[in-house]
Amino acid sequence: MTDKPTLRQRLSGQLVIALMHGLARLPLGLLRAMGNVLGRFLYLVAKPRRRIVHTNLQLCFPEVSKAERRRWARQSFVYFCQTWLDRSWLWLASPEVVRRRLRLTGQVHELDDPRPLILLAPHFYGLDAAGVAMALGSTRTAVSIYTKQPNPVLDAWIKERRARFGQVLLFNRSEGLRPVIKALRNGGGLFLLPDMNFGPRESIFVPFFGVPAATVSSLSRFAEIGGARVIPLLAKVTRQGYEIEMLPHWQDFPTDDIVADTTRMNREVESWIRTMPAQYFWVHKRFKSRPPGEPPIY
Repeated sequence: MTDKPTLRQRLSGQLVIALMHGLARLPLGLLRAMGNVLGRFLYLVAKPRRRIVHTNLQLCFPEVSKAERRRWARQSFVYFCQTWLDRSWLWLASPEVVRRRLRLTGQVHELDDPRPLILLAPHFYGLDAAGVAMALGSTRTAVSIYTKQPNPVLDAWIKERRARFGQVLLFNRSEGLRPVIKALRNGGGLFLLPDMNFGPRESIFVPFFGVPAATVSSLSRFAEIGGARVIPLLAKVTRQGYEIEMLPHWQDFPTDDIVADTTRMNREVESWIRTMPAQYFWVHKRFKSRPPGEPPIY
């Protein structure tokens, strides 16, 4: 049973959809310029979120100068706005335009291997582009877990747009793991984003840049239950669009030690963040959940 949208939700949803249709027609350079202005403005006015970004960067990069961390924080807001605007053409532009702006590199041949596959996609701002590139670059069914939007009109529209290329299965987190595991065992490519704080009930505490962070252990569990290979998928914003790189699949993973597996995942994510620190999703309260007895960070 679907939620029936209110009049306000219908109007606001239709307004956002109309806006995205208009943005999708603009040249990429103009969209990026708009994102630059919006990001710098948001950095100035969104004080609570700016404080979160600064706190995250200070915890993770204490060795970096305050001026450099401030530059990263400001650029992070710019990437946030630019990639939000880019969703217009990712979801609405012609396949030719989208292909021209996405460059899929690395171990792309792995997509042709019929065995179950997990694409480990950390929360860089180019995540949506990575998902589209995977759907465009393979005949494999793309599987992903998503969080439902509060506006039913936008929720249905976004779900439809994200599934417009190739074969895509989107499962709501509320549906549980069973349908995801079934799709994975049937040869689907699971697009997994496990590097967010989903609370202590679903997580274990392992280091992230040396700070205990509540981290879901789903990567190790999905790989074990589904008999799947794990391939990191990194999305980088470029002037021409996005570069999405598929790294070699992990050897000796998973093990019988879920804590060690999850620690390895965080350590690998750290190494990728260091190559493009401003493009990571620092606006998220990564350290909101704390180990018992430890004071809050934010």
